[in-house]
Amino acid sequence: MLDHVGVSVTDYETSRAFYEKALKPLGYALLMEVPKEHTGGIGVGGFGVAPKPDFWIDGAGKVSPKIHLCFRAESRAAVDAFYKAAMAAGGRDNGGPGVRPHYHPNYYGAFVLDPDGYNVEAVCHDPA
Repeated sequence: MLDHVGVSVTDYETSRAFYEKALKPLGYALLMEVPKEHTGGIGVGGFGVAPKPDFWIDGAGKVSPKIHLCFRAESRAAVDAFYKAAMAAGGRDNGGPGVRPHYHPNYYGAFVLDPDGYNVEAVCHDPA
């Protein structure tokens, strides 16, 4: 069981703004920013559904391995809203909302690339 996950980004402010908008339809918000005196001057923020952040970004600089992040959505409409919000926030299309039967018959997901090119997905596993 995961407690939380974090990724490094090249521009903390740009990525923070992207994730604030893109994850809002999934119930996520920026819940915490670590004071820079504790991070060596690097921006660090935690997103999640209150009360606990479970997705963190830091401005330490992009790492080179490909990263895929997937957030569970409560409904197919929430997946659609995530995609729309992420695109409006500057994301790039990497697979619009739809059923992905090659995963399983009810796999409904949408994929966008964040400002660093990370593949960010929202998925709902419930039937239509």
